[in-house]
Amino acid sequence: MISLIIGNKGSGKTKRLIALINEAVEKSDGTVVCIEKSPLLTYEVTHKARLIETERFAVEGCDAFYGMVCGIIAQDHDLTEVFVDATFKIVGRDYDEFAALINKLSKISEEAGVDFVFTVSEDMDKLPEALFANAKVI
Repeated sequence: MISLIIGNKGSGKTKRLIALINEAVEKSDGTVVCIEKSPLLTYEVTHKARLIETERFAVEGCDAFYGMVCGIIAQDHDLTEVFVDATFKIVGRDYDEFAALINKLSKISEEAGVDFVFTVSEDMDKLPEALFANAKVI
């Protein structure tokens, strides 16, 4: 399942994401991963979640992000959830390309049994309809 937390800057997306991560860690029997651009959530997210900074690995754009996520899933068969903060800072603001990424991740999500949650800094009406075919807004 792919879930999106949508809102403009300052709307509380990251705080909500942190709460969801910490809740997931308590309920999960596997690994919970949080992907962020730079190390901002280190002290907010429980140490039981695996934090990954995309800057550290020079991950930019949808293709690089997709490859990184596939690598994480391939090496950790106990992975249950992946949370992504500041999504557009990592993958860029090509909304159609982002919708295509979500489509590909939706298939991986079903096959691997991994749920994804993304924060998306934008007005919902500016995002393409294709995005919502494979993702729900929470």
